[in-house]
Amino acid sequence: MFKKIDHLGIAVENLDEAVRLYRDVLGLKYAGEETVAEQKVRTAFFPVGESSIELLEPTDPESPIAKFLDKRGPGIHHIALRVDDVAQAISALKAQGVRMIDEEPRTGAHGAKIAIIHPKSTPGVLIELCQRDQEV
Repeated sequence: MFKKIDHLGIAVENLDEAVRLYRDVLGLKYAGEETVAEQKVRTAFFPVGESSIELLEPTDPESPIAKFLDKRGPGIHHIALRVDDVAQAISALKAQGVRMIDEEPRTGAHGAKIAIIHPKSTPGVLIELCQRDQEV
């Protein structure tokens, strides 16, 4: 079902500062930024091998990323696993008793179809299922 780690999502308080660190200090290739209104975040991507690092800055104090930052501070927010079909993956996981935050796919950065597995089903790790029609 899972093809690879698509990306690691990292919650940041200031996207511009974080981009400078990852691009200018660490020397990672910068693939640009995007605001995902539905998720209430600004994102920036850095391809690394077959995966990417996604930086996430909240655009609204009520966004899940803002709540994460308030509770835990900056750091790794989620692991995204690539799947061919998010809807099919949701059904297969639910059939195995896995609790989902998203019962239906929704739109993420770069038009990806995503769904989140509830961290109570994955010992505290937020896992995102990610279906892409194009690479970042």
